[in-house]
Amino acid sequence: MSITPFQALACPLDGTPLHCTGSAWRCDSGHSFDIASQGYTNLLPVQNKRSRDPGDSKEMIAARRRFLTAGFYQPIAAAVSRAVLADLPAGVVSSCLDAGCGEGYYLRQLAAAVPDEQMLALLGLDISKWAVLSAARQDRRVSWVVGSNANLPVLPATLDRVLCMFGFPVYPEFARVLKPGGRLLQVDAGSDHLRELREIIYPSLKPERTAEMPTPAGFDPLPAETLRFSIELTSTEQIADLLTMTPHLYRAKAEARAEAAALTALSLSVDVRLTGFERGPR
Repeated sequence: MSITPFQALACPLDGTPLHCTGSAWRCDSGHSFDIASQGYTNLLPVQNKRSRDPGDSKEMIAARRRFLTAGFYQPIAAAVSRAVLADLPAGVVSSCLDAGCGEGYYLRQLAAAVPDEQMLALLGLDISKWAVLSAARQDRRVSWVVGSNANLPVLPATLDRVLCMFGFPVYPEFARVLKPGGRLLQVDAGSDHLRELREIIYPSLKPERTAEMPTPAGFDPLPAETLRFSIELTSTEQIADLLTMTPHLYRAKAEARAEAAALTALSLSVDVRLTGFERGPR
């Protein structure tokens, strides 16, 4: 197994190649971005921020780290790792971006699944500095950057795989950075995902979506996979972490949040869809 940092970064200000020199990334135009002592780089220019501290909060990231580390979503991570590694050649370095990596759980699981004959250069990107800081502290083999899916700091046609896990896909950017034949792997919640929790905190659930996901421009569809399994939360702390790491905590009314917080155990359905798309010829 060989895991290496991803090197084909682009300047977020002018799109030219970045070169790592000492403790900073620099482009030929003279723009410089320091590598933090924790091992990540902030490539989100202040003019591209929509708020002072965009993305998930420190509390949401800590809750997600505890919940995912407990293994509740391990079957999802395993399916994603299989899909990433499928058809990658042996003996050459392939590259994978997790666009919206959070605290890095899925990239760490992927790194652990890489067989000896394959080599991967890994890049984790998130708009939340708290997410990237947490990820960088846990694994130094990966390149971790603060950045936006709307303006990926990645050179064109340099990636073999892009992951978008419960995130915000920007298909033109994903198409730009993927090589021809590269694959986008997207995980989204299905209609029954965490249904039992949603039934507690919402007065009514949204109608189920039955339409297939349309194929983005520049891509060809790959076979999709649906994952359904159950998890058992056995403490108020686990339930609180799940609430905190999802948007449901902030969308629900106070009485509903209090009802959920009073639970000491909860059986939940996990229902997600893994959709794949292959980058067509340019």
